[in-house]
Amino acid sequence: MNTPQERVAKSSGILALARNTALSLCALTLAAFGHGAAAFGASSASVQASVKPGTYRVVLQSPGGDLPFGLDLAHDGRGWVGYLVNGRERLKVSEVSVKGSHLDIKMPGYENRLTADAKGGELQGEIVLDKLGGKDQHIPLRAQFERRYRFFPQLPGGNADVSGRWSVTFAEDGGKTETAVAEFSQSRGVVTGTFLTDTGDHRFLAGQVRGDELYLSTFDGAHAFLYRAKIVGADGSARVGRPLPGALAGDFWSGSAYHERWTAKRDANAALPNAYSLTTMRAGVKDFEFAFPDLGGNIVTSKDAKFQHKVIVVALAGSWCPNCHDEAAFLAPLYRDYQAKGLEIVSLMFEHFGDFERAAAATERFRQHYGIEYTTLIAGISDKDEAAKKLPMLDRVYAFPTTIFIDRRGQVRKIHTGYSGPATGEHYTQFVAEFKSTLAQLLAET
Repeated sequence: MNTPQERVAKSSGILALARNTALSLCALTLAAFGHGAAAFGASSASVQASVKPGTYRVVLQSPGGDLPFGLDLAHDGRGWVGYLVNGRERLKVSEVSVKGSHLDIKMPGYENRLTADAKGGELQGEIVLDKLGGKDQHIPLRAQFERRYRFFPQLPGGNADVSGRWSVTFAEDGGKTETAVAEFSQSRGVVTGTFLTDTGDHRFLAGQVRGDELYLSTFDGAHAFLYRAKIVGADGSARVGRPLPGALAGDFWSGSAYHERWTAKRDANAALPNAYSLTTMRAGVKDFEFAFPDLGGNIVTSKDAKFQHKVIVVALAGSWCPNCHDEAAFLAPLYRDYQAKGLEIVSLMFEHFGDFERAAAATERFRQHYGIEYTTLIAGISDKDEAAKKLPMLDRVYAFPTTIFIDRRGQVRKIHTGYSGPATGEHYTQFVAEFKSTLAQLLAET
């Protein structure tokens, strides 16, 4: 028989055991709940951090400040697709990869790419621009979901009107200048348009006017351009109550490093030099001859049977060159329409890579994107002086693209420098008409 002390001790032990067991069970329960809550929290965070389909306002961190463009992402059940949005252009991007919170986009026909991760309700990452000599540019970016404005969400009334044609001068920091023509359209402070130069246009630009300042930008897979300008009177004074300002003065930034100053005066008659007068054959030379490897490394020459008694269009181009992309988009279907009539097209590709395999791979991406069936040859690196050495029959290589028209006898009839693409509107329409007229004339000759 237990004594009172023994019974108390035994009872105390039983109670202690029960208490400890209960505490252990509580601890296990709380731990399990905590683990589940943590897992739930992680799952929620994962869902919140995923890349979503929809519209994004992407902002590149340019040396000149924010450089915005639009990005639309969609998933159609077969995969992801994107569109780069700049004014009237919605440029389709097919090589889009989304894995949870990570986004990877390869730009169409380029070696450039966009990478970003979903963090804190936005995308954060960078654009990588492939440059000559491996000097790639890395430009930080952030992107906000369902933001549809360009530079400013709201604009005050009374903005200046920059619509119309302008005579423009770009000035490098070292002093070298280039003339251009700007053509802008404006509706309630929203501006679209482009700059035309004798080497090619700046493609589709979009922006806004806020008070007496003009803001424009584009990112089209290659160009990362930002423009800012003060809107002033023709005499340089600040615009006060002038509905049609006479002058602009500001800055232009390209990529992560390049900068120019620019000025403009309103000029309805502004024009560029004749694009057929800027590059010529050297005196006494009539034949344009070439011998370069194709993508398989096989040498192709202008003397090959394929080109004999044919009208030949030779395009000096590069997969890195946006104006060359516009030209390829025009030439690819044109070749299919005219090949049976006696046309051959040869694109001499001057790439950023001295390495043949990399140059060939970049050119193959370019071919695949535009469905190119005509001949593409690896001619050298994307340096105009080096290109001129490869083509000594030309007085110079002034621009990519440069387009050479050769008749059935092998003689050069015309050379067109630069390219005015679809962003230039009526100028592009005129160029296409002139191009087809020249072809018709040359193909009719025997």
